Amino acid sequence: MRILGRGFLCFFVCLVGWEFSLRAQDLPSQDINLDEFILKLFPVQDEDINYEDIYENLFQRYRTPLNLNKASRDEISSLFILSELQINSLLQYREENGTLLSLFELQAVPNFDPNTIENLLPFVTVQENPSQPQSLFKRVTSEKNNYLLLRYRRILEERRGFTSDATPSQTYQGSPGNIYARFRVSHSKDFSLGFTLEKDDGEEITWDRNTYRYGADFSSFHAYFENKGAFKAIALGDYQLQIGQGLLFSSGFSVGKGSETVQTVRRSNLGLRPYTSVLETGFLRGAGLTYQAGPLDITAFYSRIRRDASITEPNDTLDSEVELFIETLRTSGLHRTETEIEGKSRFLEQTLGGDLTYNSPSRDFRIGLTFIRTEYDLPFQRNNTNTRDSIRNQFEFSGTTNYNTGLHFNYNWRNFSFFGEAARSKSGGLGGVGGFVSSLAPNVELAMVYRYYQKDFHTFFGNAFGEGTRNINERGIYWGLKITPIQKKLILAAYYDRFVFPWLRSNVDAPSEGYEFLSRATYKFSRRVSLYAQYRQEAKDRNLSGNESQGAFREIRQGLRRNYLINFNYRGEKVMRFRSRVQFSSFDFNGERTRGYALVQDVGADIGKFQLDFRIALFDTDDFDNRQYVYEKDVLWSFSIPAYSGRGVRTYFLVRYKINGHWDVWLRYARTDLENQDTIGSGGDEINGSTRSDVRAQIRIKF
Repeated sequence: MRILGRGFLCFFVCLVGWEFSLRAQDLPSQDINLDEFILKLFPVQDEDINYEDIYENLFQRYRTPLNLNKASRDEISSLFILSELQINSLLQYREENGTLLSLFELQAVPNFDPNTIENLLPFVTVQENPSQPQSLFKRVTSEKNNYLLLRYRRILEERRGFTSDATPSQTYQGSPGNIYARFRVSHSKDFSLGFTLEKDDGEEITWDRNTYRYGADFSSFHAYFENKGAFKAIALGDYQLQIGQGLLFSSGFSVGKGSETVQTVRRSNLGLRPYTSVLETGFLRGAGLTYQAGPLDITAFYSRIRRDASITEPNDTLDSEVELFIETLRTSGLHRTETEIEGKSRFLEQTLGGDLTYNSPSRDFRIGLTFIRTEYDLPFQRNNTNTRDSIRNQFEFSGTTNYNTGLHFNYNWRNFSFFGEAARSKSGGLGGVGGFVSSLAPNVELAMVYRYYQKDFHTFFGNAFGEGTRNINERGIYWGLKITPIQKKLILAAYYDRFVFPWLRSNVDAPSEGYEFLSRATYKFSRRVSLYAQYRQEAKDRNLSGNESQGAFREIRQGLRRNYLINFNYRGEKVMRFRSRVQFSSFDFNGERTRGYALVQDVGADIGKFQLDFRIALFDTDDFDNRQYVYEKDVLWSFSIPAYSGRGVRTYFLVRYKINGHWDVWLRYARTDLENQDTIGSGGDEINGSTRSDVRAQIRIKF
């Protein structure tokens, strides 16, 4: 009778929401525009976001949707779609009524509206996974969620690094062109196997043990398993960890400040995750596992990997007691010139640690203890060439060993989610971040985050919320607000972040401070037409120019940057789609003001098996501080956020052709034409001329 009653409920809901259910019947669809979805959630005027990892997470969630009948709060919140009120409503509905029988039933969940459900549907399901063969080999070989991706990219103009005019330090040892290969087969909550190979532009494909190059310049492999008895996760090869608020361990799937002002400030405790990116830093290589013992999750991990660095040799060859030391880490992953090749895999890094987390029976409270120890086979020491550098770097990490101990928690009370993490490094430095995300009303969301990172706090794998690129020498408080006053058509979002840097930083020769403010208004006229406007203001101290060569301390002044953005989207009923964008910026510093702008028009069309995208952009910027960052659509798993700088025109044309259900092909051509410039780029990348163009070709094969 219970099932029959639920069936009548679903039938009634479908009748009431007939228009919506018609739209949802063909869900999920392989034609979902993940680029559009990313643009809805994240800012696009910043180059610091790892869009590749975000896209990977969303695409894998789309290919293997999250089962809402089994999903945890962390897994649901990691989608960045539902508010705390909506998450609580879903969990309470699930507890009171049992499992959802259909996705149509989401319309019966309190506080769920059609717009939210439309955003959520592509990434979720309510169906159980079909029964799988017992053998892992059979499950892997029969899995339909697999692909092989092959990509080639090349800049068409000749660059200095490939000519005889290049200096020895600029000469690229390899051929032009970027080559990328990737394979992955996975099944949600079961396994993931894959590898990635890449040769960057100018790198060699060679086998040289002395320089740690074995074929492709970068290679990565992972084997990841879930829910094997009491083992929640087992990771072999390359992997990442997302623990607590990312103070000690943070994977690439984190955003922070952006146009989604509430949901993205909190990290989800996702634990072990396979590493699939081509970013050559920030991951672990070895093994890790998570074991569930009642309410306890026990995680242990070990990593052994060689990292890139600039190594300083002793100046006095007569002093045999002086050893080599690491001057700076290199994170670009490029090994094109002799100098870059010399820095490849120069030191050994070993990391081990664990995490013990307690989950309350109600899952409303979680608390965990984390320990991590990292050891280098060479000492790390800053090369302080002058007094200014020596004073600025006196609290930076030095030596061969670092360890951290940390405590993290989450507590859910009504429509509030409280979170926090604190840690201490070997130096005695402390770091902490905490806050809350809440739904004050069905149409009002609020977030607050406070962070405090001492100047001698050292964490090598952390990426917690903050203004700086590292969690060191910073304290600040963030407030985020989102209001939807007119039946989900109008969305008003804003944040204010105040931060202080108690000690010197790069290019800031004194303690400094600043603030950042963003406001955004989005109006959705219909499912196909939307408009948003955004204003962002940032004030931050920086050095005045002068006295650079003497190592003297420079005066600091506050620079004020303002960004304005208006974006209009139209998507036709079947074929055409348009996006018009205007963005403008100004920068005030030391009594002078500079400006920049970009006018962007995108046109797209879906014609049978073809998907076409075209852009033309006009831009004019006075200087480096007014570069215009604009997200560009690219081939699958390739992301382009170029800085439009100078005066010129930017165009690109992208074609995707679906040959059949197993083969997809992408072709992309992009070109930048600058006015009043004789060269583009610098160093080995310098082009003699005013035009820079590149092509990309990619094929995806699903077996």
